[in-house]
Amino acid sequence: MTQASICIPYFSDTGHTKALAQAIAQGAGRGHLMDVTQLSEPDWALLDQADMIVMGAPTYMGSTAARFDMFLEQAAERWLDQQWRDKMAAGFTVAIHPSGDKLVALQRLSTFAAQMGMIWVGNACIGAPARPENGPINRDGSWLGLMATATGGETLVSQGDQETARIFGARLAQSADRWRRGAT
Repeated sequence: MTQASICIPYFSDTGHTKALAQAIAQGAGRGHLMDVTQLSEPDWALLDQADMIVMGAPTYMGSTAARFDMFLEQAAERWLDQQWRDKMAAGFTVAIHPSGDKLVALQRLSTFAAQMGMIWVGNACIGAPARPENGPINRDGSWLGLMATATGGETLVSQGDQETARIFGARLAQSADRWRRGAT
C-alpha cells in the first residue's frame, strides 16, 4: 500500500515557520512544502488530493498571520462541496514570546479544519517537567498542535522545538497512513 500524501502549506515571513515545516516533513519522511504566497494551480490540485494537510503560520497579534488567512479564505471555496471532508489536518505556529497567544492561532486552524469536515490530529509529545528525560521536547506544553518560540540567530527555533516538530511529523505520518488504510 502507498503512503498517505501530506501537504504542508505555510507562511513564513522571517523563516521560522518554514524551519518548522521542514522539520515536520523530515520527521514524517515526506511532505510537500508549500509557501502559501506562491501557490499555483498544480499546488491546489495537490492539496485537493492530499490525505493530510498540515497548516503552519506564525502567530501575529494573537492569531495567524493575515497572509496565511488569505490562503484559508481561498481554501474555504471548497467548503460547500466538502472537497476536504475526511482529510486529516494538523497545525503548527511560532511566535516571538513563549506564550505569545499561540493557542489562539492553533484554535483558528483547528476550527477551520472542523468547518471543512477534516479530522484534526494534535501533538502527543510529553517533555519536562512531566518527563524530565525528554528534556526540551514540547516545552510549551501544547497538545492542540505544535507550538514553537522564535530564537535569534541562524537556528530560528531551538533544537528542542525542532525535535518536537520532527516527532510531531512522525506522528502525523503514522496517523495519516493508519487513516488511509482504514479508508481502503
